[in-house]
Amino acid sequence: MQKMFPSLAAGAIAASLALAFPAYAAGAKSVPVVQEAPLRAHLAFLASDLLEGRGTGQRGGDLTVAYLENQALAVGLKPGNGNSFRQLVKIAGVKTQPEASNLHLEANGATLPFSFGKDWVFAPGDAKAEHTLNADLVFVGYGISASEEGWDDFKGQNLEGKVLVMMVNDPQPTAEQPNRFGGKALTYYGRWTYKFEEAKRRGAAGVLLIHTDASASYGWSVIQNSWSGVERFQLAQGTPGTQLQGWMTEDTARSLFKSGGQDLDALRAAAERKDFKPVALQAKLAGAMKAEVRHVEQFNVAGVVPGTDPKLKDEVVIYSAHWDHLGKQGTGADTIYNGAVDNASGTAALLAMAAEAVKSPAKRSQMFLWVAAEEQGLLGSAAYASAPLWALDKTAANLNLDSLNWVGTTKDIGTQGSERTELGKMAEATAKAMGMQIAKAEPDLAGGYFRSDHFSFAKAGVPAFSIEAGREFSKDPEGAALKRKAYGKSYHQVSDEYDPSWDLSGMTQQAQFTLNLGRMVADSPKMPTWKAGDAFGKVRNAK
Repeated sequence: MQKMFPSLAAGAIAASLALAFPAYAAGAKSVPVVQEAPLRAHLAFLASDLLEGRGTGQRGGDLTVAYLENQALAVGLKPGNGNSFRQLVKIAGVKTQPEASNLHLEANGATLPFSFGKDWVFAPGDAKAEHTLNADLVFVGYGISASEEGWDDFKGQNLEGKVLVMMVNDPQPTAEQPNRFGGKALTYYGRWTYKFEEAKRRGAAGVLLIHTDASASYGWSVIQNSWSGVERFQLAQGTPGTQLQGWMTEDTARSLFKSGGQDLDALRAAAERKDFKPVALQAKLAGAMKAEVRHVEQFNVAGVVPGTDPKLKDEVVIYSAHWDHLGKQGTGADTIYNGAVDNASGTAALLAMAAEAVKSPAKRSQMFLWVAAEEQGLLGSAAYASAPLWALDKTAANLNLDSLNWVGTTKDIGTQGSERTELGKMAEATAKAMGMQIAKAEPDLAGGYFRSDHFSFAKAGVPAFSIEAGREFSKDPEGAALKRKAYGKSYHQVSDEYDPSWDLSGMTQQAQFTLNLGRMVADSPKMPTWKAGDAFGKVRNAK
């Protein structure tokens, strides 16, 4: 019996779920109970130095995949890809060579004195080593086309072959329209990934985003560290991006616009209105851009618990977590980014959940999916969504785990994003049956819903969200909250290491909630649907 459920045996959990959600009762005989001991064992190994931080394109990543597929086989999962647990993900590693490039910005025929790293950064978006560019610059405001908001920054202009200069984030709320583009929350239209995608759809040669600390939610140093002197990864399969992708500082943009005969602040103010039209700058981007490019093969790992119902077994619930972290980098005493919380925790939780799920299959099939290269931009989950192992219109839901609770049990559970679909009500019922409540929703200021692997499924029309740790701790609330806050200093640092003294009752609780919710979905008469009018729900409805 698990210590985090002292008053709820497996049968009691099942009975509570049946009462809270009657449709669940039709197929639920028993609820598998996630065990803490195997979760801890998997976590300790996955976060150990032996796996070298599970880096993309590194030896540690290869070892991780081998471990996962063998553990999936050991617990009794069936291969998710024919006779294999692996799904190939083709990835290109790209490292800009600024010294070998002579790419520059010019205005009115004069080259502007901007330096790579300090003032701007760039890289190929199509995984090609060499490009020669001679493209006019056009300011397109936020670079958004959103029919549901009645918004179009492009106004039908032909932008093929141009380099588009864009602001990040999305149009700000006004007194007259306090809820436009999600109000204070960031929508997907505000994410830099959307900006790059939209530029590609417009046939642009490239994109330069204007960075500000406020709009990006992080300083220029984050851009520098991610784009200067390091290898960046992108999918080498499917549709490539634009020839060039890049960022510039606000000061660089201000100087560029002034040299091109425009006022940056005036144009930014104009871009807050629906009647904004693209503005051609008297400036261009020209020269050669060179980069080192290598191609690597990574793998998603997928194992299945077949369903028991003759018809519903053809549909699936997918539990996901990313297995990768940042691997080995730099020099010094410690070069291993172990990623214990992010995301050895979710990876281990899926293994512990799968070990119990195979003992009591649900009506629908259940897939346990460990995806690659999340830290590189959700690449593994994006590759899965573009070439799914199970038809997306037969995929009932995706429940994702990323950076689990290592502090202790909570009275609540985070389900932000579930309210977009019928999963929200099912999550409430699951929490109630476990003596918990849904954590109070907070404005998604940084666009968190669009930054984890579930979003690859949501974009493809599958109801999806990530189950997050609660905030109301059961024991020593103040001390627990301080511990959780302290993790911020270890996020994406070498100090994100496993500690044997961790209380994993909260992590096991989070895994149990996820499995309980997944079983509810798997045993319900119909698949959950999106709320009316949701942009991602329209994707599924259009199919």
